[in-house]
Amino acid sequence: MKVCIKRAEVDEFWSFVGSKKQQRWTWYAIDQDTGQIIAFVLGPRTDDTFKKLLRLLKRAGIRVKQWFCDEWGAYRRCLPARKLFIGKENTWQIERKNLDFRTRIKRLQRRTLCFSKKVAMHDTIIGLFINIVFFNCKLI
Repeated sequence: MKVCIKRAEVDEFWSFVGSKKQQRWTWYAIDQDTGQIIAFVLGPRTDDTFKKLLRLLKRAGIRVKQWFCDEWGAYRRCLPARKLFIGKENTWQIERKNLDFRTRIKRLQRRTLCFSKKVAMHDTIIGLFINIVFFNCKLI
């Protein structure tokens, strides 16, 4: 089933595993009209990780007409220029969602004693949070 989204916001937020030298990034896209997360991936802050997000959307049959993002270079390199709109004025919803993540998941706060020691546990916690809160999935 093909789904066409008129406008999507895409962003990434930072966290770490073990120490701040081991950075981990959560990349995700939301439908600007509904605020719903449409896809997410976890990994380093590289073009390859962003391309994984794009492949995930393609496999799910989701096509986006317009992309709104910040100035991170991966967006410019990986998205068609005619569909890309760069600037903070159109990404306020996803930036607000980043704040929700940091408020609700203690290990994502910038100054905390609570942090993940293993990548698998870190990714599992963030993935479960997104699936339960934003996709309404039940654990049982």
